[in-house]
Amino acid sequence: MQFDTTLPPTRPRSGATLWRLRLEFAALFLIAPILMAVVLPPDAMFPALFAVTGLGLLLLHMTPGFHWRELWAGAGKTSPGLIALVAIATALAGYLVMSLTAPHALFSLPLRAPQLMLMIALAYPVLSALPQEIVFRPLFFRRYADVLPTSHSVQIGLNAAVFSLAHLMYWSWIVAVFTFAGGLLFAWSYKVRGSFAEAVLAHSVAGVVLFALGMGVYFYSGNVTRPL
Repeated sequence: MQFDTTLPPTRPRSGATLWRLRLEFAALFLIAPILMAVVLPPDAMFPALFAVTGLGLLLLHMTPGFHWRELWAGAGKTSPGLIALVAIATALAGYLVMSLTAPHALFSLPLRAPQLMLMIALAYPVLSALPQEIVFRPLFFRRYADVLPTSHSVQIGLNAAVFSLAHLMYWSWIVAVFTFAGGLLFAWSYKVRGSFAEAVLAHSVAGVVLFALGMGVYFYSGNVTRPL
């Protein structure tokens, strides 16, 4: 059975329902990340992030017309060449940025803590990439289809923007740029190619490569310095 990830829920939405969806969208994708970045102490960021992620999973489960099995419907469309290209491009861009901004941290994790690097490589796809992709791809495009712009390219750009905003809590332009670029690719894999599996795999590979390069220094809440 094939599922079309571009289709909105089949039932027409009333005006009240559309406003509720707009409020949900704003609260989940705009207000929550800003509050986490500006208000919460660093040690409360990840519990709050997990809570928001859990809420997103619940909302997706409640979305009319959505079935969890549809997430794997496009798995056969996953391109090994694209995944390899993601790994190479991420490695080159990440190496350049780390060399210019934090050369002392370059390859620090695999060299100084190889067991931790191995744990991250095994856990990141399941505990980080997968839940993020569920919230920012199927939830975004399926539940809120009726309140998004009609243009697919604008939808993808907006998706990448809110994905980058979700990482505002790190207060790093490097994190913002990398997550926006990644968001464009992951949204394209899901929305255009119809492969959630490809989005998860690309996200997983990019994340593990960045941690191997030492870019975890920018994704660590203990290093956060708020400008406000």
